[in-house]
Amino acid sequence: MKAIISLVLRYIPRPYLQLIGHWVARFLSIFYIGNKVECPVCNSHYRQFLPYGRNTSSRDNALCPNCLSLERHRLMGLYLKRKTNFFSADLKVLHVAPEYCFIDRFEHMKNLDYITGDIESPLAKVKMDIHDIPFPDNTFDVAFCNHVMEHVDDYIRAMSELHRVLKPGGWALIQSPQDLRYEFTYEDATITDPREREIHFLQNDHLRLFGRNYGRELEKGGFTVKEDRFVMDQLTPAEVKRYSLPSQEIVYFCQK
Repeated sequence: MKAIISLVLRYIPRPYLQLIGHWVARFLSIFYIGNKVECPVCNSHYRQFLPYGRNTSSRDNALCPNCLSLERHRLMGLYLKRKTNFFSADLKVLHVAPEYCFIDRFEHMKNLDYITGDIESPLAKVKMDIHDIPFPDNTFDVAFCNHVMEHVDDYIRAMSELHRVLKPGGWALIQSPQDLRYEFTYEDATITDPREREIHFLQNDHLRLFGRNYGRELEKGGFTVKEDRFVMDQLTPAEVKRYSLPSQEIVYFCQK
């Protein structure tokens, strides 16, 4: 079964998998009935989550069959519930490169004025370049932009644009892949071959790999950044296991 799932995930790009894959995932979920893991995004529970990843990066217990959340999405969902006013306050929200697992849920929340935007995602309603966000200064209370900064040409400009469109006191979650073995961000513009990029930057369309200085990089965009070790310091090992969370990921809470 895992081999079949891996083949599907290897040859269908994630944006299109998000459009059609939920039907496949829900069918496969009948083989995962149980209550050992729980998704804090959709509140479903299973014997375990589906495997996810491509080639050598395939991970067991990663993909929720119901909403298609991955480890990082479940972390964000849990963080929003436990550490923010996202589910109670009236908020205007910009979600860049929106994740499938959140869109319907956030669109149906009556306290949110929720806008999705991206330059190429078929899931976003506003076509936009994050280097030049088409909204006035001080428009949004909250912004989400996860796993984008490793793709863009000028990530400082992209961070600055997110800062610009937030209202004073507004906040953003801007997560990116990191390698905590590196102190500084690793970039090399001479690496253009997709196979080499995958070796150096974890994925063939990544332009860089952020290190332990990621919070300081976000500050260059104008933010005040809190590096919240939410998983490591505030959750029990049993919770980390039940929700299948990335155990070493730091949440970067960025405020204007």
